[in-house]
Amino acid sequence: MSLSIDDVRRIARLARISVTENEVAESQVQLNRLFDLIEEMRAIDTTGIAPMPHPQDMLLRLRDDVATATNRREAFQAVAPAVENGLYLVPKVIE
Repeated sequence: MSLSIDDVRRIARLARISVTENEVAESQVQLNRLFDLIEEMRAIDTTGIAPMPHPQDMLLRLRDDVATATNRREAFQAVAPAVENGLYLVPKVIE
């Protein structure tokens, strides 16, 4: 996949990023290099290779999954503008 100058300008416009013509050209080169790297990585056969949780061969220290915070639901809902049946009521924003 290769991006054209117009593609980079469109991406910048959609992202609301102001770029100069020099930045557009430089971004095009960098993005195309990134896409080339992705294509190289996709071409590698990884059949039979297990995913690694970390790039280095190390074990993560694990701890028990225990809830430590107290349930403060009633306190939070007491100061909410509108609550019904334990749920927060919010104004409708989509018509």
